[in-house]
Amino acid sequence: MSDDALSQPTTAPTFVGTVPDPASAPPIRWGILGAGNIAGSFASAVQAATRAQVVAVGSRDRVRGERFASAHGIPTTHIGYEELVADPQLDALYIATPHSQHRDQALLAIAAGKHLLVEKSFTRNAAEAREVFDAARAAGTFVMEAMWTRFLPHVAALRSVIASGAIGDVVNVSADHGQLFDYNPTSRLFDPALAGGALLDLGVYPVSFAHDILGKPDAVAAVGALTDTGVDGQISMVLSYGARTQATLSTTLWSRTPTVALISGSAGRIEVAGSFYGPTSFRVVLNDGGSWTYDRPAAKGLQYEAAEVARCLAEGRTESARMPWQDTIDVLETMDEVRRQVGVAYPGE
Repeated sequence: MSDDALSQPTTAPTFVGTVPDPASAPPIRWGILGAGNIAGSFASAVQAATRAQVVAVGSRDRVRGERFASAHGIPTTHIGYEELVADPQLDALYIATPHSQHRDQALLAIAAGKHLLVEKSFTRNAAEAREVFDAARAAGTFVMEAMWTRFLPHVAALRSVIASGAIGDVVNVSADHGQLFDYNPTSRLFDPALAGGALLDLGVYPVSFAHDILGKPDAVAAVGALTDTGVDGQISMVLSYGARTQATLSTTLWSRTPTVALISGSAGRIEVAGSFYGPTSFRVVLNDGGSWTYDRPAAKGLQYEAAEVARCLAEGRTESARMPWQDTIDVLETMDEVRRQVGVAYPGE
Protein backbone atom coordinates (compact mmCIF):
# COMPACT_ATOMS: atom_id res chain seq x y z
CA MET A 1 0.00 0.00 0.00
CA SER A 2 1.39 3.44 -0.92
CA ASP A 3 2.25 6.23 1.52
CA ASP A 4 -0.83 8.15 0.47
CA ALA A 5 -3.38 5.36 0.91
CA LEU A 6 -6.43 6.13 3.03
CA SER A 7 -8.01 4.46 6.00
CA GLN A 8 -11.60 3.32 5.32
CA PRO A 9 -13.78 6.47 5.09
CA THR A 10 -17.46 6.72 5.96
CA THR A 11 -17.99 8.34 2.56
CA ALA A 12 -15.34 7.25 0.09
CA PRO A 13 -13.49 10.27 -1.30
CA THR A 14 -12.51 10.18 -4.95
CA PHE A 15 -10.30 13.24 -5.00
CA VAL A 16 -7.39 12.61 -2.66
CA GLY A 17 -4.11 13.78 -4.14
CA THR A 18 -0.88 11.82 -4.16
CA VAL A 19 2.84 12.51 -4.39
CA PRO A 20 5.40 10.59 -6.45
CA ASP A 21 7.46 7.88 -4.77
CA PRO A 22 10.82 9.50 -3.90
CA ALA A 23 12.56 6.33 -5.11
CA SER A 24 11.25 7.09 -8.61
CA ALA A 25 13.19 10.37 -8.83
CA PRO A 26 16.41 10.40 -10.88
CA PRO A 27 19.61 9.55 -8.98
CA ILE A 28 21.79 12.55 -8.20
CA ARG A 29 24.87 13.21 -6.08
CA TRP A 30 24.43 15.44 -3.06
CA GLY A 31 26.84 17.47 -1.00
CA ILE A 32 25.86 18.73 2.45
CA LEU A 33 27.10 22.05 3.84
CA GLY A 34 27.00 21.77 7.61
CA ALA A 35 27.14 18.75 9.90
CA GLY A 36 24.39 19.33 12.46
CA ASN A 37 21.23 17.44 13.38
CA ILE A 38 19.09 18.44 10.39
CA ALA A 39 21.96 17.57 8.05
CA GLY A 40 22.05 14.10 9.58
CA SER A 41 18.30 13.65 9.15
CA PHE A 42 18.58 14.70 5.51
CA ALA A 43 21.47 12.33 4.80
CA SER A 44 19.60 9.42 6.39
CA ALA A 45 16.37 10.11 4.49
CA VAL A 46 18.09 10.55 1.13
CA GLN A 47 20.12 7.39 1.43
CA ALA A 48 17.28 5.26 2.79
CA ALA A 49 14.42 6.38 0.55
CA THR A 50 15.78 7.72 -2.74
CA ARG A 51 18.20 6.59 -5.44
CA ALA A 52 20.45 9.57 -4.74
CA GLN A 53 23.78 9.45 -2.95
CA VAL A 54 25.35 11.83 -0.46
CA VAL A 55 28.95 11.95 -1.67
CA ALA A 56 30.45 14.86 0.28
CA VAL A 57 30.05 16.92 3.42
CA GLY A 58 31.66 20.23 4.27
CA SER A 59 32.40 21.45 7.79
CA ARG A 60 34.65 24.08 9.30
CA ASP A 61 35.48 21.59 12.05
CA ARG A 62 37.57 18.66 10.76
CA VAL A 63 36.69 16.29 13.60
CA ARG A 64 32.97 17.05 13.36
CA GLY A 65 32.98 16.69 9.59
CA GLU A 66 34.84 13.39 9.62
CA ARG A 67 32.59 12.03 12.38
CA PHE A 68 29.51 13.01 10.35
CA ALA A 69 30.88 11.42 7.19
CA SER A 70 31.68 8.20 9.02
CA ALA A 71 28.23 8.03 10.62
CA HIS A 72 26.46 8.40 7.27
CA GLY A 73 28.82 6.53 4.94
CA ILE A 74 29.83 9.68 3.06
CA PRO A 75 33.09 9.17 1.13
CA THR A 76 34.40 12.76 0.99
CA THR A 77 34.90 15.28 3.78
CA HIS A 78 35.81 18.87 2.93
CA ILE A 79 37.25 21.18 5.56
CA GLY A 80 35.76 24.58 4.82
CA TYR A 81 32.89 25.53 2.58
CA GLU A 82 34.98 26.92 -0.28
CA GLU A 83 36.44 23.46 -0.82
CA LEU A 84 32.98 21.87 -0.77
CA VAL A 85 31.38 24.20 -3.33
CA ALA A 86 34.32 23.62 -5.66
CA ASP A 87 33.81 19.83 -5.65
CA PRO A 88 33.03 18.86 -9.28
CA GLN A 89 31.31 15.59 -8.38
CA LEU A 90 28.24 17.28 -6.86
CA ASP A 91 24.93 17.65 -8.69
CA ALA A 92 23.27 19.56 -5.85
CA LEU A 93 24.19 21.06 -2.50
CA TYR A 94 22.07 21.12 0.65
CA ILE A 95 22.75 24.07 2.98
CA ALA A 96 21.99 23.00 6.56
CA THR A 97 23.54 25.74 8.69
CA PRO A 98 21.83 28.44 10.83
CA HIS A 99 19.76 30.80 8.69
CA SER A 100 21.96 33.75 9.62
CA GLN A 101 24.58 32.23 7.30
CA HIS A 102 22.36 31.15 4.41
CA ARG A 103 22.70 34.22 2.18
CA ASP A 104 26.50 34.27 2.17
CA GLN A 105 26.79 30.50 1.77
CA ALA A 106 24.19 30.38 -1.00
CA LEU A 107 25.93 33.18 -2.90
CA LEU A 108 29.25 31.34 -2.51
CA ALA A 109 27.73 28.16 -3.92
CA ILE A 110 25.91 29.90 -6.76
CA ALA A 111 29.15 31.61 -7.79
CA ALA A 112 30.63 28.10 -8.07
CA GLY A 113 27.68 27.02 -10.26
CA LYS A 114 26.02 24.75 -7.71
CA HIS A 115 22.31 23.91 -7.57
CA LEU A 116 20.90 24.45 -4.08
CA LEU A 117 18.41 23.27 -1.50
CA VAL A 118 18.54 25.77 1.39
CA GLU A 119 17.10 25.06 4.84
CA LYS A 120 14.31 27.22 6.19
CA SER A 121 14.14 29.91 7.10
CA PHE A 122 15.68 30.49 3.70
CA THR A 123 17.42 33.70 4.83
CA ARG A 124 16.97 36.21 7.64
CA ASN A 125 14.67 38.43 5.60
CA ALA A 126 13.09 38.95 2.21
CA ALA A 127 15.82 41.31 0.99
CA GLU A 128 18.46 38.62 1.47
CA ALA A 129 16.28 36.07 -0.33
CA ARG A 130 15.97 38.39 -3.31
CA GLU A 131 19.77 38.66 -3.45
CA VAL A 132 20.08 34.88 -3.60
CA PHE A 133 17.38 34.45 -6.23
CA ASP A 134 18.79 37.29 -8.36
CA ALA A 135 22.19 35.59 -8.29
CA ALA A 136 20.65 32.22 -9.17
CA ARG A 137 18.67 33.77 -12.02
CA ALA A 138 21.85 35.34 -13.45
CA ALA A 139 23.80 32.10 -13.08
CA GLY A 140 21.02 29.80 -14.27
CA THR A 141 21.24 27.61 -11.17
CA PHE A 142 18.40 25.84 -9.37
CA VAL A 143 17.51 27.04 -5.86
CA MET A 144 14.72 25.91 -3.54
CA GLU A 145 13.82 26.50 0.09
CA ALA A 146 13.80 23.23 2.05
CA MET A 147 10.23 23.59 3.33
CA TRP A 148 9.74 19.83 3.45
CA THR A 149 6.10 20.11 4.57
CA ARG A 150 4.97 21.16 1.10
CA PHE A 151 6.08 17.86 -0.42
CA LEU A 152 4.62 15.43 2.12
CA PRO A 153 1.81 12.97 1.26
CA HIS A 154 -0.67 14.27 3.83
CA VAL A 155 -0.31 17.82 2.54
CA ALA A 156 -1.01 16.73 -1.04
CA ALA A 157 -4.05 14.87 0.28
CA LEU A 158 -5.47 17.72 2.36
CA ARG A 159 -4.93 20.24 -0.45
CA SER A 160 -6.97 18.04 -2.76
CA VAL A 161 -9.73 17.85 -0.15
CA ILE A 162 -9.86 21.65 -0.09
CA ALA A 163 -9.74 21.90 -3.90
CA SER A 164 -12.64 19.44 -4.19
CA GLY A 165 -14.90 21.80 -2.24
CA ALA A 166 -15.62 19.13 0.38
CA ILE A 167 -15.19 21.55 3.31
CA GLY A 168 -16.59 24.54 1.43
CA ASP A 169 -14.90 27.93 1.51
CA VAL A 170 -11.94 28.06 3.89
CA VAL A 171 -12.66 30.54 6.67
CA ASN A 172 -9.77 29.92 9.07
CA VAL A 173 -6.40 28.17 9.20
CA SER A 174 -4.89 27.76 12.64
CA ALA A 175 -1.51 26.23 13.49
CA ASP A 176 1.02 26.33 16.29
CA HIS A 177 4.66 25.39 16.76
CA GLY A 178 6.22 25.66 20.18
CA GLN A 179 9.15 23.85 21.76
CA LEU A 180 10.61 24.15 25.25
CA PHE A 181 14.22 25.34 25.37
CA ASP A 182 16.31 26.17 28.40
CA TYR A 183 17.48 29.75 28.29
CA ASN A 184 21.04 29.98 27.01
CA PRO A 185 22.15 33.39 25.71
CA THR A 186 24.98 31.77 23.72
CA SER A 187 22.65 29.33 21.91
CA ARG A 188 21.75 30.16 18.30
CA LEU A 189 18.07 30.22 19.34
CA PHE A 190 18.67 33.14 21.69
CA ASP A 191 21.49 34.95 19.86
CA PRO A 192 20.46 37.95 17.71
CA ALA A 193 23.70 37.64 15.73
CA LEU A 194 22.56 34.17 14.63
CA ALA A 195 19.02 35.38 13.82
CA GLY A 196 17.62 33.61 16.88
CA GLY A 197 14.08 33.58 18.17
CA ALA A 198 10.98 31.45 17.80
CA LEU A 199 9.70 32.89 14.53
CA LEU A 200 12.46 32.04 12.06
CA ASP A 201 13.24 28.67 13.61
CA LEU A 202 9.76 27.37 14.55
CA GLY A 203 7.14 29.89 13.47
CA VAL A 204 8.16 29.61 9.83
CA TYR A 205 6.22 26.33 9.74
CA PRO A 206 2.76 27.71 10.62
CA VAL A 207 3.38 30.84 8.55
CA SER A 208 4.40 28.83 5.48
CA PHE A 209 1.49 26.42 6.02
CA ALA A 210 -0.98 29.32 6.06
CA HIS A 211 0.59 30.74 2.91
CA ASP A 212 0.34 27.34 1.23
CA ILE A 213 -3.38 27.08 1.94
CA LEU A 214 -4.47 30.72 1.64
CA GLY A 215 -1.69 32.59 -0.17
CA LYS A 216 -0.14 35.91 0.79
CA PRO A 217 -2.24 37.80 3.36
CA ASP A 218 -3.77 41.23 2.86
CA ALA A 219 -2.83 42.28 6.40
CA VAL A 220 -0.71 41.03 9.31
CA ALA A 221 -1.19 41.66 13.03
CA ALA A 222 1.21 40.31 15.67
CA VAL A 223 1.99 40.55 19.36
CA GLY A 224 5.00 39.02 21.04
CA ALA A 225 7.27 38.80 24.06
CA LEU A 226 11.04 39.03 23.84
CA THR A 227 13.82 37.15 25.60
CA ASP A 228 16.49 38.93 27.63
CA THR A 229 18.72 38.84 24.53
CA GLY A 230 16.14 40.72 22.46
CA VAL A 231 14.90 37.94 20.18
CA ASP A 232 11.30 36.77 20.10
CA GLY A 233 10.43 34.17 22.73
CA GLN A 234 6.77 33.97 21.81
CA ILE A 235 4.53 35.41 19.06
CA SER A 236 0.86 35.23 18.19
CA MET A 237 -0.18 36.25 14.67
CA VAL A 238 -3.36 36.90 12.71
CA LEU A 239 -3.11 36.97 8.92
CA SER A 240 -6.16 38.43 7.16
CA TYR A 241 -7.51 37.50 3.73
CA GLY A 242 -10.41 39.56 2.43
CA ALA A 243 -13.51 40.22 4.49
CA ARG A 244 -13.83 37.03 6.53
CA THR A 245 -10.89 34.64 6.16
CA GLN A 246 -8.02 34.55 8.65
CA ALA A 247 -5.06 32.47 9.75
CA THR A 248 -4.40 32.39 13.50
CA LEU A 249 -0.86 31.24 14.22
CA SER A 250 1.47 31.00 17.21
CA THR A 251 5.04 30.07 18.05
CA THR A 252 7.07 29.93 21.25
CA LEU A 253 10.40 28.86 22.72
CA TRP A 254 8.81 28.47 26.15
CA SER A 255 6.39 25.55 25.81
CA ARG A 256 6.06 22.27 23.95
CA THR A 257 2.76 22.94 22.19
CA PRO A 258 0.57 20.39 20.35
CA THR A 259 1.92 21.46 16.91
CA VAL A 260 -1.41 20.76 15.26
CA ALA A 261 -3.29 22.52 12.47
CA LEU A 262 -6.97 23.06 11.75
CA ILE A 263 -8.46 24.13 8.43
CA SER A 264 -12.05 25.28 8.95
CA GLY A 265 -14.47 25.77 6.08
CA SER A 266 -18.12 26.61 5.56
CA ALA A 267 -19.01 22.91 5.03
CA GLY A 268 -16.56 21.14 7.35
CA ARG A 269 -13.04 21.07 8.68
CA ILE A 270 -9.71 19.25 8.40
CA GLU A 271 -8.00 18.39 11.70
CA VAL A 272 -4.28 17.80 11.10
CA ALA A 273 -2.56 15.81 13.84
CA GLY A 274 0.74 16.86 15.38
CA SER A 275 3.26 17.45 14.20
CA PHE A 276 1.34 19.00 11.29
CA TYR A 277 4.55 19.98 9.48
CA GLY A 278 5.95 16.40 9.41
CA PRO A 279 4.50 13.15 8.08
CA THR A 280 1.19 12.74 9.89
CA SER A 281 -2.53 11.99 9.60
CA PHE A 282 -5.63 14.14 9.35
CA ARG A 283 -9.37 13.81 9.88
CA VAL A 284 -12.07 15.38 7.73
CA VAL A 285 -15.27 16.24 9.62
CA LEU A 286 -18.20 17.49 7.52
CA ASN A 287 -21.15 19.56 8.71
CA ASP A 288 -23.55 16.88 7.47
CA GLY A 289 -22.05 14.36 9.91
CA GLY A 290 -19.75 12.54 7.52
CA SER A 291 -16.10 11.99 8.43
CA TRP A 292 -13.06 10.09 7.27
CA THR A 293 -9.37 9.84 8.11
CA TYR A 294 -6.14 9.95 6.16
CA ASP A 295 -3.87 7.79 8.28
CA ARG A 296 -0.87 6.62 6.24
CA PRO A 297 1.92 9.01 7.22
CA ALA A 298 5.21 8.46 5.46
CA ALA A 299 8.36 7.25 7.15
CA LYS A 300 11.01 9.97 7.59
CA GLY A 301 9.97 12.78 5.25
CA LEU A 302 12.95 14.79 3.99
CA GLN A 303 13.26 12.42 1.02
CA TYR A 304 10.28 14.10 -0.65
CA GLU A 305 11.96 17.51 -0.96
CA ALA A 306 15.19 15.84 -2.09
CA ALA A 307 13.27 13.98 -4.79
CA GLU A 308 11.68 17.25 -5.95
CA VAL A 309 15.15 18.73 -6.47
CA ALA A 310 16.24 15.68 -8.48
CA ARG A 311 13.15 15.86 -10.71
CA CYS A 312 13.56 19.60 -11.29
CA LEU A 313 17.21 19.19 -12.24
CA ALA A 314 16.33 16.41 -14.67
CA GLU A 315 13.74 18.71 -16.28
CA GLY A 316 16.16 21.64 -16.49
CA ARG A 317 14.18 23.84 -14.09
CA THR A 318 15.70 26.59 -11.95
CA GLU A 319 12.82 26.64 -9.45
CA SER A 320 10.16 24.29 -8.14
CA ALA A 321 6.53 24.88 -9.09
CA ARG A 322 5.54 23.57 -5.65
CA MET A 323 8.00 25.79 -3.73
CA PRO A 324 8.66 28.71 -6.11
CA TRP A 325 10.93 31.61 -5.32
CA GLN A 326 8.04 34.06 -4.92
CA ASP A 327 6.46 31.89 -2.22
CA THR A 328 9.69 31.99 -0.22
CA ILE A 329 9.85 35.78 -0.58
CA ASP A 330 6.17 36.15 0.40
CA VAL A 331 6.65 34.10 3.59
CA LEU A 332 9.72 36.11 4.53
CA GLU A 333 7.87 39.39 3.90
CA THR A 334 5.17 38.24 6.30
CA MET A 335 7.78 37.34 8.92
CA ASP A 336 9.60 40.63 8.32
CA GLU A 337 6.36 42.45 9.16
CA VAL A 338 5.75 40.27 12.21
CA ARG A 339 9.24 41.02 13.52
CA ARG A 340 8.74 44.73 12.86
CA GLN A 341 5.56 44.72 14.92
CA VAL A 342 7.07 42.85 17.87
CA GLY A 343 10.36 44.77 17.78
CA VAL A 344 12.97 42.23 16.66
CA ALA A 345 15.84 43.27 14.40
CA TYR A 346 19.10 41.44 13.74
CA PRO A 347 22.58 43.00 13.61
CA GLY A 348 23.39 44.26 10.11
CA GLU A 349 19.81 44.39 8.84
